[in-house]
Amino acid sequence: MTASAPFSDTQLSRLQHGALAQSLWQIVNSFVPYVLISAILYAVPDLAWWAKPALWVLAAGFVVRIFIIQHDCGHGSFFKSRRANEIVGLITSLITLAPYAQWRRHHGQHHANWNNLDCRDSGLDIYSTCLTVEEYAGLSALEQRRYRMMRNPAVSLFLLPPIVFLVLYRIPFDSPDSWRKEKAGVHLTNLGILILLLVLGFSFGFGRVLSAQIPITIIAATVGVWLFSLQHRFENTLWARKDDWSAIDAALQGSSYLRLPRILQWFTGNIGFHHVHHLNPRVPNYRLERCHNASADLQRAPVLSLWSGLKSWRYALWDEARGTMVPFPKPARSVPA
Repeated sequence: MTASAPFSDTQLSRLQHGALAQSLWQIVNSFVPYVLISAILYAVPDLAWWAKPALWVLAAGFVVRIFIIQHDCGHGSFFKSRRANEIVGLITSLITLAPYAQWRRHHGQHHANWNNLDCRDSGLDIYSTCLTVEEYAGLSALEQRRYRMMRNPAVSLFLLPPIVFLVLYRIPFDSPDSWRKEKAGVHLTNLGILILLLVLGFSFGFGRVLSAQIPITIIAATVGVWLFSLQHRFENTLWARKDDWSAIDAALQGSSYLRLPRILQWFTGNIGFHHVHHLNPRVPNYRLERCHNASADLQRAPVLSLWSGLKSWRYALWDEARGTMVPFPKPARSVPA
């Protein structure tokens, strides 16, 4: 299915940019519960054995939701005011730990060329790219092992996300020298996080604060990276060469509709309607479902369930001949002489 060129303009532009009341309410219902849960973890030392992990998971859910607010601010979709988007985006980065300006620019590169086989120079971002079957076959045995290891879910979905948010985002990694504003933003974000930690640490004790925030960050990073990584890399997605690539086809066929249970959809800020988001990134998260439901074309996008989404990590290579993502080939077994 190929959409007509005027599609995004005629059907989605009237819903782009945030509605002030809805945006403010989303800030309230995301930040306030997160702060309250954090306060309980800081102030109540003798919680039941099961309560802390439960609160970590719940707080991480709100961090993911706050990250979606930051994401919308980066696209200029959360508020009509650019300044308001900048201010809220910077505030959210103190909780998500993702430097606002640097993350926004990296993410903008993803939106410029997603699923374009001729524009895959994504630096250290292993989540927005893949090799073709032929390219993988042309690697040496050592290179193949390294490539497979980095995309093993134990590494890509559990080990790397916390490292990215806790360590790599503390330095202006993968940023050219010309990104002066973004690099300065990393250091200012670090300063803000440090001040916040000092205030909380001296108020509640550094041990309590870190024992709460580190698990929350690890869980939120794992869930957030999983959400963003799977929505372009699933079996029946679309990758295309530059001459055949179009933003509309890549949105409607190369991005997925991740159909989540309602409560998970709420916590993930409707990011499961990823095809709508890529068709028009100016539509705020709380209007994505409305856009999807209003258009028969959007409802034809590839659908992932929670279960099929969890299994999508297997699809690691693009088979140009078959036009589909495929798992890694099984290693050849040596035949005894």
